[in-house]
Amino acid sequence: MSRAEQPSRRTLLAAAVVAAVASSASPASAGTATGRSAGTAGGSADPGAAAARRVDNRAWTSYGDWRAGRAEGTRAVAGVRPGLVVAKPAGTTDYTDPHTGRTAAWEYATWTSPVHRLAVPATEAIVSWNARTPDGTWIQAELQGTYTDGTGTPWYVMGRWAAGDQDIRRTSVDDQSDGRSTVWTDTLAVDDAASGLRLVSYRLRLTLYRRPGMKLTPTVWRLGAMGSDVPDRFTVPASTPGTARELTVPRYSQEIHKGQYPEYDNGGEAWCSPTSSQMIVEYWGGRLTEEQLAWVDPSYADPQVCHAARHTYDHQYAGCGNWPFNAAYAATFEGLQGVVTRLGSLTDLETLIAAGIPVITSQSFREEELTGAGYGTAGHLMTVIGFTPDGDVIANDPASPDNASVRRVYRRREWENIWLRTKRYDANGQVRGGTGGVCYIFWPVRPTPRQQRVLRSLGLT
Repeated sequence: MSRAEQPSRRTLLAAAVVAAVASSASPASAGTATGRSAGTAGGSADPGAAAARRVDNRAWTSYGDWRAGRAEGTRAVAGVRPGLVVAKPAGTTDYTDPHTGRTAAWEYATWTSPVHRLAVPATEAIVSWNARTPDGTWIQAELQGTYTDGTGTPWYVMGRWAAGDQDIRRTSVDDQSDGRSTVWTDTLAVDDAASGLRLVSYRLRLTLYRRPGMKLTPTVWRLGAMGSDVPDRFTVPASTPGTARELTVPRYSQEIHKGQYPEYDNGGEAWCSPTSSQMIVEYWGGRLTEEQLAWVDPSYADPQVCHAARHTYDHQYAGCGNWPFNAAYAATFEGLQGVVTRLGSLTDLETLIAAGIPVITSQSFREEELTGAGYGTAGHLMTVIGFTPDGDVIANDPASPDNASVRRVYRRREWENIWLRTKRYDANGQVRGGTGGVCYIFWPVRPTPRQQRVLRSLGLT
């Protein structure tokens, strides 16, 4: 469990979604998405699942992508992993860190993407990025959208991010709204989608910062967004079990860290997201050095989980459940990339597992809704690592008392419903929101051909 669904943003966002999706029928497509990385996920072999959820993914990752944007002081770099760097700063500005009170001068350069027209007019958008930020550097990601009536949003800050915390405090930005849409930590949501208002296009802007006079620069390898218009549903159609496979993923419990590092939200139930992220990072071979872990109390088990919590912590949200911050953390490991998206069915998830790609999923439920969990939660992240021959879900659930008990098998029908629904009843009978299939997906920069095909089918490459 985590802060990922608490009133500071997810409960409020969920309430907005409950109101929004009540408008019923999905709007007509606004046109095809631009660029090779765009796609409408959910086109699986399960037609019911494909119809149940629509999402548009677009990412800028190639040398051509970076060259296509408007650069002010940045330049594209080619290579195995093309990226964007500071060439000649566009200027210098002061930034006062709201979490430390320190004001410092920073050189900056910007890059603005071409306009991307969403294949799915969206009620929500989430921005993801993958970058390297050496000491003395950081980045800011923003989104500006266009509504169905032709008017536009302001530039919304979707994150101020650095891999470390010695220069700025990694942070989301509260109190961003134009009266028609609002940023809830990491998610831009239309306030009243029942009105029919949608985002039909957007552009993204990156600002790269470094200390004046430095030669080092941030490098951004991936910038993208997921736009979606999830349907109104308390239940989802049952899917047909597919391929049975179980991946060997490290098992870590968040609960053994209870009470550790109050400055990073105190371990325990608050650390489901970084614990899950660390499991998959290590599945792909990501390792931390003794030097990187030297700050952790040597009496603590699994110090890498403490490290993941510190390096995903959002100082405004005051928790480790910022979805894009977890994806960005994964990409700080050599050869990995990560995104936040939505999937439409367990069939999509089975396809990823069959290709060797585990997935971190976000869900909320009452204790009696998930047999064997032993708890209820307003928001929790767990790692799906496989499926049994009967189609049941095999998960590394960090909400377990110890590492040995992390592996769980959950009933397929129960699990797919709590993950994919957008509306639910809480223990008091009140209508609350569900995540509608939100997940993090991490994979290698050089995936296998099979992995590449699956990721492309979901609009992720």
